[in-house]
Amino acid sequence: MRNDELSVQSMDFAVAIVRLVKELKAKHETVIANQIGRSGTSIGANIREAQYAHGTADFVAKLQIALKEANETGYWLELLLKTDYLSQQEYQCLEDMCRSLRVMLISSINTAKKNQK
Repeated sequence: MRNDELSVQSMDFAVAIVRLVKELKAKHETVIANQIGRSGTSIGANIREAQYAHGTADFVAKLQIALKEANETGYWLELLLKTDYLSQQEYQCLEDMCRSLRVMLISSINTAKKNQK
């Protein structure tokens, strides 16, 4: 188990997404549930892969994929809010977690690129 902040927060977010997917499927919403389930859990998986990257370029590439997945997840969260599958409070909590991940990923990517030079 990793203890760095990015790993911890991405795992917490993935757990929250898995719980959301269960709720959505109980409401018979499977299309968006499947999409957000894949993108929301992929963030942490790519962060985990980056920890064993084959050099800085591979590390950055994995984090960039995680960032793209976080951005996609933000889209699905907004769609769930606008279609009344999420309350404003539920949305805000999940979006705050997702935004925090995006900020940390951008910072990590920029730092790795700077250190690569």
